[in-house]
Amino acid sequence: MELFLELEAVYLVIGTFIMVVTAVVTTRDFIPKVAFKRGMIGVGLTLAVLISFHYNMTTSRMEGVKELFNSGETIICENKMRRTISRSVLLSQDLGWTIVGDEFTNPDYERNFHTSRCIEFDGIVPK
Repeated sequence: MELFLELEAVYLVIGTFIMVVTAVVTTRDFIPKVAFKRGMIGVGLTLAVLISFHYNMTTSRMEGVKELFNSGETIICENKMRRTISRSVLLSQDLGWTIVGDEFTNPDYERNFHTSRCIEFDGIVPK
């Protein structure tokens, strides 16, 4: 549950906003009374499916990244801290990186990288 909230908190807030907008729109005087129930159920189910799909996709990618890293492959992670210098960072066991929980750590580097923000490095550095 903690991982779900960590990964999907932003989408839950956006979903809540969308549900509030749906409630306001479907309770207007000129909208049929049944629209509130149908709208809330329809929009709620749609948001639940989309958020669940995103969570499952992200966690499966995280597991794949961990497996690749543990097998000695190089991983590339987005660097949100210094976007002007380097937009991404290469991580590998050869460079001193380890996995602790869901984060890559290195004592020589000032911050950790969450596995949800990483993919397999294919040899092409993104610009």
